[in-house]
Amino acid sequence: MISLALAFALQSTTALVDEGADPIGDLIAQNAPEAREAVAPADVGPFITSNDVGCTGRREEGAFLVCLYPPRTALQLGGMSAVADSDGFAVLAIPRSAPESLIFSVTAPVGEYGDVLGIEDTETWAITQREYNLQHVDGVPQATVTPDPSTLPRRQREYAQKQAAFNSVWDGQGFLDGFISPAEGITTGVYGSARVYNNGHEGSPHWGLDWANEVGTPVYAPAGGLVTLAEPDMYYEGGLIFIDHGQGLVSAFLHLSGVDVSEGDIVEQGQLIGAMGAGGRATGSHLDWRVKLRNQFYADPQSLLDLDLSGLR
Repeated sequence: MISLALAFALQSTTALVDEGADPIGDLIAQNAPEAREAVAPADVGPFITSNDVGCTGRREEGAFLVCLYPPRTALQLGGMSAVADSDGFAVLAIPRSAPESLIFSVTAPVGEYGDVLGIEDTETWAITQREYNLQHVDGVPQATVTPDPSTLPRRQREYAQKQAAFNSVWDGQGFLDGFISPAEGITTGVYGSARVYNNGHEGSPHWGLDWANEVGTPVYAPAGGLVTLAEPDMYYEGGLIFIDHGQGLVSAFLHLSGVDVSEGDIVEQGQLIGAMGAGGRATGSHLDWRVKLRNQFYADPQSLLDLDLSGLR
């Protein structure tokens, strides 16, 4: 276990390469993903909790974790880094295709004169591997599978808009609310799926959770946060909302038929933010909820719903 006598430091500049094309389906910057669809494993590994210092969350591919250490402690998990806020909280995540082990390191805080002390302690974490299978998706609008070249300026403009919104790092702590499901419906998609569309085109992995229900079904904020994007009609997503829950933990809500918040709004957990729809690349009315951390990569929203933060409060 990481030493209890810890303080913290500056955030590392090490960046993780995004796993695939723009994960919201923007075809401007595609990479060929693995052809796999997520199947939740029966044994997802132990939860790591502590009433003193430590992290809570599953040590598995695609999981989010919330950690508590002395303020300004620097954490590093593989290629992802974080610095504990003024209350000692930090958010980390594990990539979809993580190796079987990752190094977790803790570094003492920045000193009075700006000096950074060396690494205080390290652990090797065993990472539970997940299985992914291929999913075929038929019936999506062909224009969103093989876009007409004339739409490129719009898609480029919207891509830049989304990237700017993903770069938000709100100083609030909405993630400490815990997370609730943003909508009711039938689960029709899970995190990690690679998809082949109706023309045989292999898309990027599916990065979120899907719930199908009638157009107009209410969509609520799963946790408090800052609205960083609120658009009624995006090319790939239809109505689209981003909420930063703190530290750059950004939720994206796709295919909305209604948008009831504005950029810059502060929302509370359970607040109405929009309505389910079928805009953009969709086969029918549903909500696609995705969560990306500090614009590095998406992890599984289900892991946020499963988080128990009581041991860190």
